[in-house]
Amino acid sequence: MDFASPFHKKKPDIGKLRQEKDLRGLIGALRFPDVMVQKEAAAALATLGPEAAGSLLAALKTKDTVMKLGVIEALGKIRETRAVEPLIACLNDESNEVRWVAAIALAEIEDIRATEPRARALKDPDKYVRYGAAFALTRIGWKPGDQTERALYFLGFEEWKVLKEIGTPSIKALAYAMKDRDPDVRLKVLDTLGDLRSGEAEPIVLSALSDGNSDVRWKAVLTSQKIGISPTHLPRWLALRPRNRKNPLVAGFLNFMLPGLGYGYLGRWWGIMIFQIDITLTVWLFKFGGETNTYSILFPVYLLLGLHAWYMAKQMPET
Repeated sequence: MDFASPFHKKKPDIGKLRQEKDLRGLIGALRFPDVMVQKEAAAALATLGPEAAGSLLAALKTKDTVMKLGVIEALGKIRETRAVEPLIACLNDESNEVRWVAAIALAEIEDIRATEPRARALKDPDKYVRYGAAFALTRIGWKPGDQTERALYFLGFEEWKVLKEIGTPSIKALAYAMKDRDPDVRLKVLDTLGDLRSGEAEPIVLSALSDGNSDVRWKAVLTSQKIGISPTHLPRWLALRPRNRKNPLVAGFLNFMLPGLGYGYLGRWWGIMIFQIDITLTVWLFKFGGETNTYSILFPVYLLLGLHAWYMAKQMPET
């Protein structure tokens, strides 16, 4: 059955679909553009129990992330043991939401085969997945084998105070969190490393100097002094950072072709005002001065605006 085909726009009657045990209709409803409908469809599928499991496992192969989230949720509520291996595979899905819900669904099933994969998910680069893994492990009464595992567990809940209390074993765990896309998480990691004041954190802090976020880079500079890194080592790492300065040629070209947009590209709010003024002025000149006079007047103005935007971009500092 083609579960991934678009569901009709009419709101599905979940109660009727469940009563008729219309598995295809319920699974299709998982991708209806209404979160509440998706939730009701997943709950309805769960009430059908094992008889829905086969169809859900087939639908789990879909590339539609929204549908996959509902399928995993339903499989977790059914506690279908046949889903354990496919759900473990979902812990490596490219979608962080899929990885997150898969960890929780595996906790619902409570199968020993999923314990180690969920423990590995504590190292996931996404904070939501780490939280889901820690939550799932709590549900089954998992106990960390050593201080490093304990640190990974509390990292999942972002218990920064506990991580400081654990001490240097937390450093390996914090290294995984430095891969998080959320700069606030990376900032908290650097704060924690600074409080630990351990030289073992040096590679993490030096690497953070080339982070794409300027706040994280500055925090890394401050943290480096707390853990004893020589200031002379910092510039070479900072030089590896992404260069975020606006391109002067792009700014100049935009302002020459469409005056005002070059300023907008540089983040100047008044660029749109100049763009609107240019449109009004151009229409007025065409009407009263003709095409030749209009171009002869506007060309040098556009050229000056283009050069000005180019110059502004050249003067802007790198972030």
